[in-house]
Amino acid sequence: MAEKTYFDPADLKKFGNITEFQEEMGKKFFAWYGEVFKEGALTEREKSLIALAVAHTVQCPYCIDAYSHDCLEKGADEEQMMEAVHVAAAIKSGATLVFGVQMMNHVKNVSM
Repeated sequence: MAEKTYFDPADLKKFGNITEFQEEMGKKFFAWYGEVFKEGALTEREKSLIALAVAHTVQCPYCIDAYSHDCLEKGADEEQMMEAVHVAAAIKSGATLVFGVQMMNHVKNVSM
């Protein structure tokens, strides 16, 4: 018997069920979500790569699974997908490091 983990990949297939406890809001979310991912100024493929990168920064295993699959379906290759993940990692790292300025300011103020 497989060990149960907090994130069960089978739960991704249940995402549509979020309307069960709050149908009105769930339907509004899915309508908006669908509109967001339609072709526009960005292609569906570009949006999928962005979603994959964001999924890594918010560390959502469901989104990582979903958008890894979606990127492949929309014609992205492994190199493009990993590059998108590296872009996300660079932004997240930079955002972490820029808060170092706050720490430096505080240390300088306290040390004076």
